[in-house]
Amino acid sequence: MKSALLAALGFLTLAYLTVWVRSVRRAGGRGPAGEDFRPGPWNLLIGFVTNFFDTLGIGSFATTTSLFRVRGTVPDELIPGTLNVGHTAPSVTQAFIYIAIVAVAMPTLASMIAAAVAGAWLGAGVVSRWSRARVQRGMGSALLAAAGLMLVTQLGLVPLGGETVGLSGVRLAVAVGVNFVLGALMTLGIGLYAPCMILVSLLGMDPKVAFPIMMGSCAFLMPVGSVRFIREGRYALPAAVGLALGGLPAVLLAAYGVWALPLRAVRWLVIVVVVFTGVALLRAAQRERRAGPSATAAPGPEAA
Repeated sequence: MKSALLAALGFLTLAYLTVWVRSVRRAGGRGPAGEDFRPGPWNLLIGFVTNFFDTLGIGSFATTTSLFRVRGTVPDELIPGTLNVGHTAPSVTQAFIYIAIVAVAMPTLASMIAAAVAGAWLGAGVVSRWSRARVQRGMGSALLAAAGLMLVTQLGLVPLGGETVGLSGVRLAVAVGVNFVLGALMTLGIGLYAPCMILVSLLGMDPKVAFPIMMGSCAFLMPVGSVRFIREGRYALPAAVGLALGGLPAVLLAAYGVWALPLRAVRWLVIVVVVFTGVALLRAAQRERRAGPSATAAPGPEAA
């Protein structure tokens, strides 16, 4: 069953890459707004740094959003799509590694992944049509929620979990339902890692099981959500390419070459940065609302 799951992931990833490459080729090697596909050093650096720590379980969406906004690399309304499209390839690589090496009950893994994919398909269809102000409000709220979950984990307020590697009955139904919601929220730019780790612990599972579950969920749902963002033209091509190309070597380095890092200190820094970015997005949304309807209208694919 594990081999079949990985084969399905490979097929899904190939389909996503085919859609992406064809879309760019039809546009003459340019993105939805006519931008060149070449990512530049800053986007490559963001891809490397965020995916390095993502592989170690910190997550990449919140940190990437913060770094995008440092230099205004990506318009706020395009950030959710760019996160999903760009981080897909590194996330798939993580999933292959952790599903292969960490023991987990396959019925639990497969059902939670399927729920996340369904949530992502629904969520991407909604978020890809949101106005800039609504995206800013949604991302700002999501980032503050993510910071709260990180803080709860950092302070040790969540049970440490148990030893089981699978679920059944009511607990499995709860896990599937929550992962559906988390999949939908992924398309808004809130990472799945922190809430998934908390969910696994609360349900009494071995915390290590969170890695194949959360990375497998992301790896399956992100190609699905990304295709909708690509077709809607709601992403920034050079930034997405930078996340993908910079992220792949970072995943391999973190998974196979890193033995010890002061991750606790890094998580505190991430929490501070995420809170700052979340507040900044909410303030930006408030300014958009005051500016009137013309400033908050959702651009079409040609203007994205």
